[in-house]
Order: sequence, then structure tokens, then C-alpha cells
Amino acid sequence: MLNVTFLGTAGSLPTPERNPSAILINREGEMILFDCGEGTQRQMMRARTGMMRLNYIFLTHLHADHILGIPGLLETMAFQGRVEPLIIAGPVNTVRLIDAFKAVCYFSRNFEVRAIELKAGDVIRMGQYQVEAIETLHSVPSLGYCLQEDLRAGRFNREAAIALGVPPGPLFGKLQHGKCVEVDGKTVHPHQVMGPPRPGRKIVYTGDTRPCRSVEIASNNADLLIHDCALADDMANWARETKHSTAGEAAQLAKRSNVRELVLTHISSRYSEDASQLLKEARSVFERSIVAEDLMKLEIRLRDE
Repeated sequence: MLNVTFLGTAGSLPTPERNPSAILINREGEMILFDCGEGTQRQMMRARTGMMRLNYIFLTHLHADHILGIPGLLETMAFQGRVEPLIIAGPVNTVRLIDAFKAVCYFSRNFEVRAIELKAGDVIRMGQYQVEAIETLHSVPSLGYCLQEDLRAGRFNREAAIALGVPPGPLFGKLQHGKCVEVDGKTVHPHQVMGPPRPGRKIVYTGDTRPCRSVEIASNNADLLIHDCALADDMANWARETKHSTAGEAAQLAKRSNVRELVLTHISSRYSEDASQLLKEARSVFERSIVAEDLMKLEIRLRDE
């Protein structure tokens, strides 16, 4: 199970329809938060995601609309009795930010909050998947993130195993787990009955950015690309000046990267009530585009191949 919940999809200004930036990923019960705009803890309550199994918060950059929900979220978890540590990772100055929050906010928490700073190319391993920091292009130091699952075992060829003399039963399981088995004095190896490894799932979240080559490379064949789309194409000059992306630019990158689905987020308040222009422009380039809405949920399924 790999679910994505869009807790906040607004641009720099929140609106009645959209909360500031926050995206929650739940992988097999383990929760990761990307950005934490103000009111994120309330959005988690509204979405009924829970928050006590949250282990990491990844910040794309330190603009206020991406970080001001941190104190409230920490305090809410404290009131709910959290004792497990929490790691907050982000670009340069993330440690100073969290130290400042600790200094001026009188937390009642009794759990450890540890801040770490990342640079592009840094990887954090988490069981059978990893999160890699990606270089992005914004008006302040910034990062995107790529969540990539490990390769999965190939498909088991039952007929090939039987043809090699392996009887159905426990020996099938051993071969599927990469172990050789002995049958009638001969050794059967896993590669004789297993197909090629299959890809795990991949999700890329850009945060605020101009389209850039590093994001394009990281997004290659991604199951889901969540890309900055602050503005429509007729605002391209303003997007370049403020270091954001338009709908068409995000869609062009998604098309070049051959992603399975593009979700546009960080929507300017200009389009808060009606984002149809953004959707139309994106789909004219890349059909598998949607515009994120607050509390929208997506399930990312494993590929069949």
C-alpha cells in the first residue's frame, strides 16, 4: 500500500479552498510528510490520516508557507502522547530553523525532534525504499525529493520449476526467496525459474521550482510526479521571475520524463476557485495530468510488469 494525501495545495497565499503546502505519503503504515504549511495538523485530522506514525518531515525550502505548520504539529503530537523521535530534514539552515522553533515555542512535548540538513544527491534509506534529495531551482536554497522503492523479485515461473523436477510446495517458496534447492541430486537455481527483477514505485515531489534538468532526470519513468504549477502559461514571465513553473512547463517536463501521472500543485490564489485553465493547458501537452485539491488521495499501485 502506497497512498498520497494532498493536505495543502495552495501557492504562497492560503485560500478558503486551499491550505498551504503539505503532502503526506503512507507506505505500508509508515508516514512521511513533505512540507508542513500552517494548519497541517488540522488537515491531517480532516483527512483522518493520523499522525502518530509520522517518522520524517522533509522540507523543500524554508519559505513560510512550507514550514509554519511545524510547531502546531509537534504540539498536537505531544498532547496525544507521542514518545517516538521525529526527524525533520531539509536544505541549508533547517537546523537553525528548528532550533529557533524550540527556543521561542514552549513545547510540552517529551519526544526527540532532530533536524538534519541535506544537499542534492543525499539519500536516506528506510527499509525497502529510500528518499533522495534532488536539486531544484527556486529563489532560495531548495530541494525536491524522490521516493524510490527497491527492485522487487521477478515473477515465479511455476511451469519451469516443475519441468526442472521441483515439486509444488515449500521448495517453491525457497526459490522465490532467492535460495537454491536440491532435487534428485541436482541443484536448481533461482535464476532458472524467476523472471527479471521488477521496478518498485517511484514518486517525485518538486516543491517550488522552475523546470530543471535535475528534476527531469529524477522523474524518469516515475509513477507519480508532483510538480509546482503556480501559474498558467500566460503568466510565464512572472513564473520565471519568481522561480515557479506554469502548467504547460510542468506538463512538458512530465512528457519528457515519461511519467505515469502528473499532479499539479502549489496553485496560485488566482485559480483557487477555478483551476480549469491550468488543467486544460497541462492536458494539451500531457494527457495524464490532474490538478491537486486539498484532501485528495491517490493510491499508487505496483506495476504489473
